[in-house]
Amino acid sequence: MFWVDFETRSPVDLITRGVYAYVKQAEVICMSYAFDDEEVRTWRPGEPFPDIGRAQIRAHNAAFERLVFWHVLDMPIPLERFYCTAAQARANCMPGSLEDVGRFSGAAMKKDHRGAVLVRKFCIPPYSEDDPAELIEYCEQDVRAMRAVSQAMRQLTPEELADYHVSERINDRGVRLDVDLALAAIKYADVEGVEIQRRVSEVTNQEVVSVRSPKMREWVLARVTPEQRELMIVKDKWSIDKSVRANLLACDDLAPEVREVVQSADDLWASSVAKFARLAALADQHDRRVRGAFVFAGGAATGRFASYGAQVHNFTRKVAKDPEAVRHAMVRGHALVPTYGARVTDVLRGMLRPALLPAEGRVFIVADWSSIEARVTPWLAGVTGEAKLDVFRSGRDPYIVNAAGAFRVPYEEVTDAQRQLGKVMELSCGFAGGAGAFAAMGRAYGTVLPEAEAKRMVVAWRRVNAWAPPFWTALEQAYLRAMRNPGHEFDAGRVTYLFDGQDLWYVLPWGRVLCYPFARLEEDGVSYAKASWKPKADAVEWPRGRLWCGLAAENCTQAVAADILRAALRRLPDVVLHVHDEIVQEVPTGRADRQALVDVMTTPPQWATGLPLACSAKVMTRYGK
Repeated sequence: MFWVDFETRSPVDLITRGVYAYVKQAEVICMSYAFDDEEVRTWRPGEPFPDIGRAQIRAHNAAFERLVFWHVLDMPIPLERFYCTAAQARANCMPGSLEDVGRFSGAAMKKDHRGAVLVRKFCIPPYSEDDPAELIEYCEQDVRAMRAVSQAMRQLTPEELADYHVSERINDRGVRLDVDLALAAIKYADVEGVEIQRRVSEVTNQEVVSVRSPKMREWVLARVTPEQRELMIVKDKWSIDKSVRANLLACDDLAPEVREVVQSADDLWASSVAKFARLAALADQHDRRVRGAFVFAGGAATGRFASYGAQVHNFTRKVAKDPEAVRHAMVRGHALVPTYGARVTDVLRGMLRPALLPAEGRVFIVADWSSIEARVTPWLAGVTGEAKLDVFRSGRDPYIVNAAGAFRVPYEEVTDAQRQLGKVMELSCGFAGGAGAFAAMGRAYGTVLPEAEAKRMVVAWRRVNAWAPPFWTALEQAYLRAMRNPGHEFDAGRVTYLFDGQDLWYVLPWGRVLCYPFARLEEDGVSYAKASWKPKADAVEWPRGRLWCGLAAENCTQAVAADILRAALRRLPDVVLHVHDEIVQEVPTGRADRQALVDVMTTPPQWATGLPLACSAKVMTRYGK
């Protein structure tokens, strides 16, 4: 086993341009390393390179070290020999950064906090000409910290390591960006931003000259109804964040001038605008491909993939009706409003997905699973969930089934409006959601009901899906019993819980394990260290979350859905994108076999026998929905 950490410098900014661009102009300052448990040493350019033979190479965020070996040292070591200790930490439901995982676990060996200062001094232009002895000491300490933390954790299984390598191949392949479109979008956004600020200033009589100012939130607060003020409370504080803006804009009685200001803020803060700039910065200057978008096991408590840089996981679903026509107008600087939309930012949102396109002579095959979570949850429940699974097996629409039960009408007589309510019921109630969850989901789909009616919808969904409440209860009983009986396993449907005295583990149907770290049984339930929450600098304990039956159901379901995605990715070539329930292949134009992709995605792994899967696929010349 070869533990390694590089210190490098490059004129390319690592944060904005990404590691793939960075390494192409990088040079190595030093490489600290250790074989197995031996003493840490340091190699510097010009010295004999250590003989690493066929040892497994372990590094924290190993893609960086791998690309340095490949592109800086010209050592094409096979990908399969690399093991990422950051991926190992995430797979164990711990933070991915070396500094954070040390604080999180309380390990004796922790990352050296001098890093940021030393990196600025030696690795970022203009470079210091001082002796890098202190940087070398820092690098050696990182190797010790990485090794100590990795050895203290559960090791990646062979299957997990293989899935990590699949993810890295997708990252290396990347996806092509329409750079001209992205640059045009940035110009439109800059012009629109000035116009938005002017409009807000006029509407508020110069009281708010910037929507980024706290004054904007206070201005809105002073002009909404008491009911609307309630929608602006997030974690016991007044907020005007994305969810609050969406909730306010869904209110029919929102004052026109307030609507204009809130909508303007939503437009100016549109994440899609920032994404165009981020994508353009990350695109390779030669082939215009954006690489390194996916983080293996990035989802805390589930092991789902996350997205970095391009952040494709939170791309808006909105897509322009005629992307080619809009693109033609944008790159030529033509007016976008009103021909292509009511607001420039709306038009730009609709062009984010189409900004990704296949290489010349190739096309995308885009396929997504139908209602994957709504299928997985009853399957996890076991025998009691079969009635729900039969709805999918029969080809009936689960939203119509919900509506038929809620409104007590025959399946064939459910109206479109009733089906929409059935959809909101399915999306909001599956993980023990109540009237509040129904109301929040309803607003996202343009459906607002009085609280009493929302409660009735929740009760109706639970009546139609009688398997669900007992499953939620079984999960809660299983993890509580596990906490009270360390070392013993307790089942709930197809899920097994075990508390080892420190971590509450849960085992998925095919054997993958996840945990709630540093779990404690308290008077009001189970708490655990929540890896995705960052502590304050002076915090004495990592922030803790609370486990409840709805969260347990959601975590199990999303984890199994992630396993189904992983199983499909192992079998599919030419994948360039994937987003939880969606896979995108880039294939030669004459070999666009949609059915082959559908066949893989609808054939459950052996461990998921009986799980009815369905998906549809399209051939696209630009990414879309």
